[in-house]
Amino acid sequence: MDDLKGLILSGGKGTRLRPITHTSAKQLVPVANRPVLFYGIDAMAAAGIRDVGIIIAPETGDEIRAAAGDGSQFGVRITYIVQDEPNGLAHAVLTAEPFLGDSPFVMYLGDNLLQGGIEPLVAAFREHGPDALILLTPVDDPQNYGVAEVDTSGGVVRLVEKPPRPASDLALVGVYMFTPLIHEAARAIEPSGRGELEITDAIQYLLDGGRRVEPHIVQGWWKDTGRLDDMLEANRLILDTLLPSVEGELIDSQVEGRVVIAPGARLERATVRGPAIIGEGAVLRDAYVGPYTAIGPGCRIEDAEVEHSILLEGSSVRGLAGRMESSLLGKNVAISRDLRQPRAYRFMVGDNSEISIL
Repeated sequence: MDDLKGLILSGGKGTRLRPITHTSAKQLVPVANRPVLFYGIDAMAAAGIRDVGIIIAPETGDEIRAAAGDGSQFGVRITYIVQDEPNGLAHAVLTAEPFLGDSPFVMYLGDNLLQGGIEPLVAAFREHGPDALILLTPVDDPQNYGVAEVDTSGGVVRLVEKPPRPASDLALVGVYMFTPLIHEAARAIEPSGRGELEITDAIQYLLDGGRRVEPHIVQGWWKDTGRLDDMLEANRLILDTLLPSVEGELIDSQVEGRVVIAPGARLERATVRGPAIIGEGAVLRDAYVGPYTAIGPGCRIEDAEVEHSILLEGSSVRGLAGRMESSLLGKNVAISRDLRQPRAYRFMVGDNSEISIL
C-alpha cells in the first residue's frame, strides 16, 4: 500500500457554526490560532502520505485554496476537487475517484481533530489489509452520529446513520481507510432519507458482500469542531500541548504557565495565564487573558478580561466591566462597553460585526 493517498473533505456549509461560517469556511476557523483543516493535512504528512486531495465547495473553495496552497508548506502535494453539492460522504468519494484511481486511501473530515494523528491507524491498515478500517469512539449522544454495532469478538456487524434508537454508543470518528472497492459500494447504494449518499451505507454494502471491515477504537480524544462548544473544547485540548514561547514585547506585564506570545505582539500592564496563545501584532493593554484562550493576529484587548475563548484576526474587546468567557468572535469584530457594571459575557459573533453595550 505504498501508493496510499489522502482525501480530506472540506466542503459543506457549516450551518452549526453560523454566523461565523456565513463568511468563512468552517474548516478554516482557527484552533490555537491555526485553521482546523491544517491539523488534518499535518496528520496526513506525518503518516507519510504525500498525495492529498481536498474536496471543496464552490462557495468556499477559493478561500481554502488560498489558505492551504499547493501543499508545500506541509510537505504534501494538494489536488483540489470541487463537489458541486454536499450530497454525502460517499458522493464525495465518487467525486474524488478520478484523483484516487486504484489507490487505497485515508479519508479525513476536514473539521475533525484526532489526538495522536493517524500514523498508528495507517500502520494497522497496511499490516492487516482489510477492505475498510473505521475509527470508533464511545459517545454520550450516538443518535447524532453514524453508529457501529459490533459482535462479541469486536467485529463490525452493522452501521446505521444517526439512528433514533442506537444499538450501541460507538460512533464513527471522521477518519476512514478504504481500498478502491469503496467506489463500487458508493455506486451501488441509494440516497438516504435526507437525500445523501451515506458512507455508512457504502461500508454496510461492503459488509453485506462479505468484505472485511476492521474497527479501531480511538484511545485518545477526538473532536468534531462543527459546534461552538466542541470548537472551544478542541481549542483547550490543543492549547494544553503548547510549548511556551515569548517573542513579543512585555511592558509591566506578566505571563504565567504555557503561553505563546507571537512576534510583534505587545502587552502593556497585562496578565496572561496559560495555556494561551497571543497572535502576531496583537495588543493587550490593562487586560487579563485567562486559560484556554486563543487571541488571533492583530487583535486588541483593552480594559477587559477574556477567558476560554477564541478571537479571530483583527477583533477587539474594550472596556468590559466583567469577564468575557466561552466566546467565539469572528474576524474584525468590535465589542465595547461604556458603563462599569461588572457581569459575565458570552458571545458568538460573525465577521465584521460591532457590539456596543450601553
